[in-house]
Amino acid sequence: MVPSQLETIDPSPLPRTVLVLGATGYIGGRLVPRLLQAGHHVRVAVRSPHKLEQVPWADEVDIHRVDLDDGDGLLEAATGAEVIHHLVHSMGSGRDFEDKEAATARRVAEAAEAAGVRRIVYLGGLHPDKTDLSMHMRSRAAVGRILLDSPVPAVAFQAGIIIGSGSASFEMVRHLALTLRLMPAPRWVSNHVEPLAVRDVLYYLLKAVDIGGDVNRTFDIGSHDVLKYAEIMRRFAAIAGLKPRHVLTLPLPAPTLSGIWVGLVTPLPFALTLPLVQSLQEDAVTKDRDVDEVIPPPPEGMLDFEQSVRLALLREAEGAVDTNWDADAGGLAQAAKPLPNDPEWAGERVFTDDRTLHFPDLTPEQLWPVIEGIGGKNGWYSWPLAWRARGVWDKIVGGAGLNRGRRLPDRLRVGDPVDWWRVEELDAERRLLLRAEMRVSGRAWLEFTTTDAGHGCDFRQRAIFIPKGVRGRIYWAFVSPFHRLIFPAMAKNIAAAAKKSHPGRRQKGIR
Repeated sequence: MVPSQLETIDPSPLPRTVLVLGATGYIGGRLVPRLLQAGHHVRVAVRSPHKLEQVPWADEVDIHRVDLDDGDGLLEAATGAEVIHHLVHSMGSGRDFEDKEAATARRVAEAAEAAGVRRIVYLGGLHPDKTDLSMHMRSRAAVGRILLDSPVPAVAFQAGIIIGSGSASFEMVRHLALTLRLMPAPRWVSNHVEPLAVRDVLYYLLKAVDIGGDVNRTFDIGSHDVLKYAEIMRRFAAIAGLKPRHVLTLPLPAPTLSGIWVGLVTPLPFALTLPLVQSLQEDAVTKDRDVDEVIPPPPEGMLDFEQSVRLALLREAEGAVDTNWDADAGGLAQAAKPLPNDPEWAGERVFTDDRTLHFPDLTPEQLWPVIEGIGGKNGWYSWPLAWRARGVWDKIVGGAGLNRGRRLPDRLRVGDPVDWWRVEELDAERRLLLRAEMRVSGRAWLEFTTTDAGHGCDFRQRAIFIPKGVRGRIYWAFVSPFHRLIFPAMAKNIAAAAKKSHPGRRQKGIR
């Protein structure tokens, strides 16, 4: 069962000024709108303010340009703030990320003391009580100690795998499960982990603003749903509707080798997969529930693993192609969905063939009848024999083929079949989105968009493919060379057909 998407955030009993470090990151970008909804005055410190141009809350926060590598602008941003959320990490920036994270933590602690900040809130990782931790966990623990040793009271939350679209740990699980039915894996897949929904992580970060007194300590936060890593991958596959996944455990730790292997199989960069996999050498399980003494559990309870995954997959289940900021971005459950500034490896692997042309002597109104009339007897405006051959093959393997044609020759409505496609979205004279119903190892769309450019028309044609497993990736690699022949010709011939229908306008060229 998917949790309700309508959770509301209660106003804080005492609104405060909160500085968020890492507002362009995975957690920070989701925390800011929730702080605003709780009634807090929010400042964000970013190195590149232009990264916030897409976010709807940019006009509701104070944006400070801060370089944490040297502390430039940090004291000014912290002055007047009551709480600092330190949500910055340098993992993936190189082998010296431990030194960078420690130096940044010291700068934050010094600025907080100088500015009179009353509390620092930090998010680290669950780890066992031992000294020989991985670099990733060792660095997170060191940052927590630096902040706790400073004169400013700090709360250092420690969480395990965070389940939500865009979380590096979750994306690694997702891509491994989507790609491989048989997963050879080192023995760390037998370690225990305690996943936690991003919704619940944000709940604790939000409530930490209201912690009073001189509380200065770490708090473990977890879902109570303890699983082996191999079981996480198997259960993800089942929840996502995939065929059963099998994990073959090898009697070798091999953290570096397996980190490289994960980097090859998934779109995550090597600089991220290596420390991530190294951190999996230890169990990541809560040791106590002391956090309940200062922050009560969420009123609706903690989400278990299955609920967390279903929430994270909801966007894909709804069939959305693009990720947009939701109007209700403040709701805690919305945090599991993708956001535009999530890294490019977040979400499912997406391949595209994207072409934009400018037609100086055509308008969207002139181009649209050709777009809306595509398929059926009108064909697909390029390489008809190739389309016919693909249709025959699709029919042989049990797909729709090209025989379905169209309901009407010149008009479409949402839900109409168009050969092996179906109309998923339609905005007259602006956008047509077709969803493929052919037999293929993945999901595919074909999108046509027209925009009035003042002097002429901009036309965008985009093929989108989300592969399923290795076969889907092989399929895309096989058809891509044909796309490079078919799709450019399609775009130009669509324009030529529109020009033929309006001979009074001469097309000057294509750029």
